[in-house]
Amino acid sequence: MTLRASTHDGTHPRPTMMREDWTSLDGRWGFAHDDADAGLTERWYEPHRCERFDRTITVPFVPESEASGIHDTGFHPIVWYRRTITAVPTPGRRILLHLGAVDHEAHVWVDGHLAGHHVGGQTAFTCDLTDLLDAGEEHVVVVRAFDDPHDVELPRGKQDWREQPHGIWYHRSTGIWRSVWLETVPEQHLTSFQWDVDMPRARVDVSLRLDRRPQPGTTVRIALSAGEEALGAVEVAAHDPRIETSVDVPAVRNTQDRDRLLWRPEHPQLVDVSVQVLVGGEVVDTVASYLGLRTTGIDRGRFLLNGEPYFVRSVLEQGYWPTSQLTAPTLEAYREEVELIKELGFTAARIHQKVEDPRFLFWADRLGLLIWGETANAYACSPRAVSAITAEWTEIVEQVRVHPSVVTWVPMNESWGVRDLADHAPQKDLTIALTALTRALDPSRPVVANDGYEITGGDILALHDYTTDAAVLARRYQDEDAIAEVLASRGPMGRRPIDDAAQHVTAGAPVMVTEFGGIAYAAEGTWGYATVTTPEEFEAKVSGLFAALNGTPVLAGHCYTQLTDTLQEANGLADADRRPKLDPAVVRAFVTGRP
Repeated sequence: MTLRASTHDGTHPRPTMMREDWTSLDGRWGFAHDDADAGLTERWYEPHRCERFDRTITVPFVPESEASGIHDTGFHPIVWYRRTITAVPTPGRRILLHLGAVDHEAHVWVDGHLAGHHVGGQTAFTCDLTDLLDAGEEHVVVVRAFDDPHDVELPRGKQDWREQPHGIWYHRSTGIWRSVWLETVPEQHLTSFQWDVDMPRARVDVSLRLDRRPQPGTTVRIALSAGEEALGAVEVAAHDPRIETSVDVPAVRNTQDRDRLLWRPEHPQLVDVSVQVLVGGEVVDTVASYLGLRTTGIDRGRFLLNGEPYFVRSVLEQGYWPTSQLTAPTLEAYREEVELIKELGFTAARIHQKVEDPRFLFWADRLGLLIWGETANAYACSPRAVSAITAEWTEIVEQVRVHPSVVTWVPMNESWGVRDLADHAPQKDLTIALTALTRALDPSRPVVANDGYEITGGDILALHDYTTDAAVLARRYQDEDAIAEVLASRGPMGRRPIDDAAQHVTAGAPVMVTEFGGIAYAAEGTWGYATVTTPEEFEAKVSGLFAALNGTPVLAGHCYTQLTDTLQEANGLADADRRPKLDPAVVRAFVTGRP
């Protein structure tokens, strides 16, 4: 049976590049804190040092979480993991260990041999174990994670520097927080797959990378299909590890009929992709992926999807669960989260200060939800901080851009880590550089230079406005003159909406209110921009804010804060267990502006 990535069950940890021969390593691992930093000196990575791992953790949940079985929220900068795996090397095959994300710096050993080192807490990495395995079927994998809870120069997002969460910050996440898995692949195999749609030319431009320089006679075959309909195919010679080619899609040339194939939230049509690597005419590697035939852009104050204006109705998604923190408690929860967002009437979600699991993004692709891709920011600016965020952001864009649901990039939020950019050139230059870097990595999507205020360029004027008076909100965005007045002022958050040097760069950019609301309907001691005490007050207050922004003809979109309550930040449309605080049909009516 042909493996179809687009209709898979959403359990594969890398749904955009699937093979059949893989094994999950999620579950019970040996665990130890190493507050004294003794593990390296005492060689805890040696297979016989099992006595050091005197506790059991459930991976991929972080030790701060209840779901992990550890549930220790104190300051523990170094943690160790140990697990026995079964793996037998086979001639012509490689055994790969994939780690979805380890916060923040990871070392990996197998049978006492160093297999890999990775820095960056939000991105996946791979270790080739093949040549390091000792004799026998059972082998010991050890992971050491280092994450200094007080290091404000590293991307940390919403992870609190205080021991207990306060304000809008949450518990820390240390160590493994996404799935770990084994995969067996051929010696010559595909390592990455990217695509871009060239709609006028009715083709898909494809970029592939092989694990090594191909031997003579190696070719790559790519086939696209929608269900049983073959859309296009190509076979090209592979002379280099990186392969650039295009697949013609003749069905797109009929511009009166192509809508049936285009991806959009109302019609999330996915195209299955089969990639085969052939050596001497023999297939040695087969990968299943998918893509969406869609384009994004901006023009004359509008966000464009497939060349047409599209109003963005978004919600801020913290992606945090009470018992499991930044990792969903179950794989089904990723689908349920996307379904909840769509049920409440939103067409988009802004993933806030984190990178979401590929399986969440799979369901956004599959069910039709626009995603604004963001990253965790640091809290300070220094050469080290600049190096950290640019390196990690580069990996994030490379790994996430394959998802058709991701339509906008947000490398910086509310001047986090660059709070003095208005008066400090290096901080300003960092936001400008991140925007340019993002465009260089992916020219196909709009970029928000600094979401909220002090915008230094980019493609979208993304403003934050937590005014809780609906009449004031309506006046501020009622027409172009009113918005011009906002942009020329200190802004609704008391910070310049646009940096003085960027006025000409942002002329004609779409204006969106990308954070508003924040109304808390919860118990005393919780946090919100305003607090109400009854469901009637909550409905009246929130619906009034939506009516104010839905009623203006000049905005290109908005984003409500937020989807769910998160610890003390109780300003969600749903509680922390994903139960809507109002009838979903009522919420949908005021979100969409349609009864």
